[in-house]
Amino acid sequence: MFVARRDLGFAKGRFALMGTVIVLITVLVGLLSGLTAGLGRQNISAITGLPADRLVFSAPADGQKLSFTDSQVTPAQWDGWAAVPGVRSAEPLGIATARAAAGARTAALSAFGLPAGSALAPRGDLLAPGRVVLSAAAAEDLDVRAGSTLTLTGRELTVAAVSGDAAFSHLPVVWTSLADWQLLAPPAAGSGPGSVTATGTGSGEHATVIALSLSSADGLADADRRFATKALTPDDSLAAIGSYTSENGSLQLMRGFLFAISALVVGAFFTVWTIQRSGDVAVLKALGASTGYLLRDALGQAVLLLVAGTAVGTAIAVGAGAAVGSAVPFVLDAPTVLVPAAVMTGLGALGAGLSIRRITSVDPLTALGSAR
Repeated sequence: MFVARRDLGFAKGRFALMGTVIVLITVLVGLLSGLTAGLGRQNISAITGLPADRLVFSAPADGQKLSFTDSQVTPAQWDGWAAVPGVRSAEPLGIATARAAAGARTAALSAFGLPAGSALAPRGDLLAPGRVVLSAAAAEDLDVRAGSTLTLTGRELTVAAVSGDAAFSHLPVVWTSLADWQLLAPPAAGSGPGSVTATGTGSGEHATVIALSLSSADGLADADRRFATKALTPDDSLAAIGSYTSENGSLQLMRGFLFAISALVVGAFFTVWTIQRSGDVAVLKALGASTGYLLRDALGQAVLLLVAGTAVGTAIAVGAGAAVGSAVPFVLDAPTVLVPAAVMTGLGALGAGLSIRRITSVDPLTALGSAR
């Protein structure tokens, strides 16, 4: 990289300007990556954290999509699924939004209802009618701890434990017994066996989905047809969260545009730089420098600039993310820090590689004032 180092020393202003652009783009990509992961975790962590192999929804009407909001399963369905060969357990899981109050504090929470003692909830062994388990964020919002009491949609309950950081649809989670959950989230009118009818009669037993633990996945499609349900893996079920797909898709699209912009900016810079020093390249070729040597030298220059700018930008993004992490949902880990930096460097090197191909067409005869 003899020529590259001399270029970097000779044109300090140009390379400093280009390095600054790379730093700024890297900071934007790093902050956006951390924010995307943080918002996604607030939306889905309660679902992705479930120790379940499948989540079973009630089958939607024709033309409608699966939704946690619209799904409602009945005792006949979860009892039927429990008897399917290959199903170790089938537990009803209710999901609803509830208003909680403790003293002068109030908070909107996502209430997850499970059978008492369920292993699906953190500290589920403490879960029972009248007792709830709060996520850490919910306990902080309400300023309560284990042993405190709170009011959940008009019912006074005791906090059995504070555990985990589960969130659903941007709300912290409170884990309740299924019996308590059914009281705070009445079933839709006329929704099926065991539900409250339009006249208000019925047992009121219902849930949102069924969480399955499997020893074998054979026969799931037949069971879906038999019980009018749809079984999905927890990851596949994320599309049923109303805001997740559109929110995550928009943020990922923005991040993709930033990656593309970085490649175009780096490529444009080195295209102009290569054109400006065509005369120098011609002289070097006339002196015997091979095209391969000059290409490696120019690409090494680009990679050095990219690595330095990306490293500085990543460090700034990490520092900013750590500073704002308590105020906004932000995740600092390898996928949000190292992956964007690697992609930035790779795409920038690709853009630079495409731009410096012009070196191969430089004629050494131009160094002697001749052209063909």
